[in-house]
Amino acid sequence: MRNEALRLAGEKVGADRGGERCIEVRNPYTGALVGTVPKATLAEVRRAFDSALHYKPALSRFERSQILNRCAALVRERSQTIAALITAESGLSLQDSRYETGRVADVLMFGANACLIDDAQTFACDITPQGRQRRVHTRRDPLLGVNSAITPFNHPMNQVAHKVVPSVATNNRMVLKPSEKVPLSALLFADLLYEAGLPPAMLSVITGDPAEIADELITHPAVDLVSFTGGVGIGKHIAARAGYRRLVLELGGNDPLIVMDDADLDEASTLAVQGSYKNSGQRCTAVKRLLVHEAVAQRFTDLVVDKTRAWSFGDPSDPAVQMGTVIDEAAARLFEARVGEALAQGARLLAGHRREGALYAPTVIDQVRPEMTVVREETFGPVSPIIRFSSIDEAIAISNGTAYGLSSAVCTNRLDDIARFVAELQVGTVNVREVPGYRLELTPFGGIKDSGLGYKEGVQEAIKSFTNLKTYSLPWT
Repeated sequence: MRNEALRLAGEKVGADRGGERCIEVRNPYTGALVGTVPKATLAEVRRAFDSALHYKPALSRFERSQILNRCAALVRERSQTIAALITAESGLSLQDSRYETGRVADVLMFGANACLIDDAQTFACDITPQGRQRRVHTRRDPLLGVNSAITPFNHPMNQVAHKVVPSVATNNRMVLKPSEKVPLSALLFADLLYEAGLPPAMLSVITGDPAEIADELITHPAVDLVSFTGGVGIGKHIAARAGYRRLVLELGGNDPLIVMDDADLDEASTLAVQGSYKNSGQRCTAVKRLLVHEAVAQRFTDLVVDKTRAWSFGDPSDPAVQMGTVIDEAAARLFEARVGEALAQGARLLAGHRREGALYAPTVIDQVRPEMTVVREETFGPVSPIIRFSSIDEAIAISNGTAYGLSSAVCTNRLDDIARFVAELQVGTVNVREVPGYRLELTPFGGIKDSGLGYKEGVQEAIKSFTNLKTYSLPWT
């Protein structure tokens, strides 16, 4: 794969066949080598920032919109190839990868549309006794420096799109470091943008070992904005190191699906398994806790177990398989250990809890207590822990009883209960009769508490973080 962004950083794209520093990307299911990418040095990272800083984008709104629309068309046209690559390097099922590819096209489409929106405002000044015959106007300008973006492994291309597209839409320059576990999808996305007409200097993709280069991505003098999606610990480290810079931190989640006693249990149980197992449970908005009213808990649990046992998992390249692997064997071992700990503390195993390499079976455990690690911490895999409650007060208290506050889902038809959940759940999103992760690529997305800091994601809201708002006044009314 030829990637112009890496060329700008002074790197070669290719394998480590002549002693060149490189990172191997292996299929989590088969262990086969998918490809190699360069392991950037500090000097190469610094050259990438210097190159970006000295380039001044001059694309019109129309030109930016055209580039993003052309890229969206390329993504749709090559969706099968893209999905196959995502599956090969991440272990996600083809079903999940195809869905992700569609979401990437949506991000590009919404970004293209956003380019054409006039975001200026005008204020008349003669509206108070102290006013004058003037008008104040606003405009949004690109940031003065370079945007630095760091993306995780769980959505190899869509997470990248959510960083890159708002940057392009606002005429900014970005240096992107994708997860070293899934860098190939990010490189392909950049290549598609270049093919669509994006000046390569507006996007440099750096691949490397975070231990060597991540600090430079946070502290380089050219950096105006650090946008990071990933774990809480790393996010807080970035916040401590970044200094006087704009930050957008999208961190973890511990999202509940709350099932009240009036819920449609067939619908709720379907949402439970979809929310728990799609993307192998590796979504910050995946269902991490099933909070169920004790009056319907047994029936709901039986349905979840039945639907979990019917959820196919295995070879992610098989189009009929619903769930592939998690990102690697170490992650699968962690889920195995957390479930094992919960069972030792009194939880009851109802389905799953089988591991083979990076493949971990969809797992249901009942009689879980809020203090158990499997639900106190974010368990980023296909585990469905069931916690029972007796009242809405208890459900709200349990839901709010973690350090996270990203998203939630509520299954009920009672408007008074819905109103309380919307008002009292300490989260960024409350979805009624839908999974916690439901959103459009356009709509604001993000959390509170340990789940996020700064502007939200979602194309329309994210654009604000990539611009400086300037006001100016004129003597004409």
